[in-house]
Amino acid sequence: MAKDKRGGSSLGYLTKEGFKNVWLNRLMSIASISVLLACLVMMGVAYMLIVNVEKVVANLEDANVIIAFVEDGADKDTVEQVKMDLMKIDNVEKCDFVSKEDAFEEQLEAMGDNEALFEGLPNLFPDSYRVVLEDLSKFDMTLDDIKEIEHVQEVRDDRELSQLVAKIRETVTYISFGVILILLIVSLFIISNTIKITMFSRRLEIKIMKSVGATAWFIRWPFMVEGMLLGIIAGGLSLGLVWGVYELVSHSLGMSFTFIMPGGLVAFTDHVIILLIAFLAVGIVTGALGSVMSIGKYLKEQEYDPDEE
Repeated sequence: MAKDKRGGSSLGYLTKEGFKNVWLNRLMSIASISVLLACLVMMGVAYMLIVNVEKVVANLEDANVIIAFVEDGADKDTVEQVKMDLMKIDNVEKCDFVSKEDAFEEQLEAMGDNEALFEGLPNLFPDSYRVVLEDLSKFDMTLDDIKEIEHVQEVRDDRELSQLVAKIRETVTYISFGVILILLIVSLFIISNTIKITMFSRRLEIKIMKSVGATAWFIRWPFMVEGMLLGIIAGGLSLGLVWGVYELVSHSLGMSFTFIMPGGLVAFTDHVIILLIAFLAVGIVTGALGSVMSIGKYLKEQEYDPDEE
């Protein structure tokens, strides 16, 4: 920093210059904020999408039970024996009996307005047990053990569905991070060019500062303030935009997913602090880095040592 008896005043003056630059170059500032805003909104959307997919996967894992159907016509003692045999399997946490009558009623409730389609039809549902596992990593082995139990006619599981959701989660994660990375690079480019325009309009002032012995940081600081301010503005706007869009989607579509997401989509307020910190951090770092890259290149082109004190 340049030698000044009023060091604090110098820093305050340079900071004010950075704020002033944002307004003086407002068109490029708007362009920089817009690009960074797009990046941060994509990041927020990707994050909330991943959070909701994680919830779906967790719900499926919690509900990922094995249904063991007892052979048709089994008497009460046989049904009880099947339960005893199921509980003997090490990885079985519990098993709940579902009578054929209860299974039929559940199907009628699931059909809703189409319940009339089942009127007059015989109850073809067998008695069954919902088997909850302790360790899903032993799923295949436990499934084989259940199949070996006498009087178990058939087994059903939702393993394929959970595997599909897990693949979707992985794909969403990779695509999201790829898009975010590309947008961050574009943001750096736009912010760098914004700072370049500012420096070009103030090239005479920079030359005067250099001629009187101003250090590189004295020259850099207003531009860094400008870049960080653009990042902070973009971060705040992004949070508000993502929040508004998410709440709109949550209220309009949330109930459509209650069959796999009891209670609807994840509450945005549960993650608002994380997103706020992330948005501000990314905005400030991107803005500061873009400024440093731009001013460093400019000073080098002007044959001015950026490390000179």
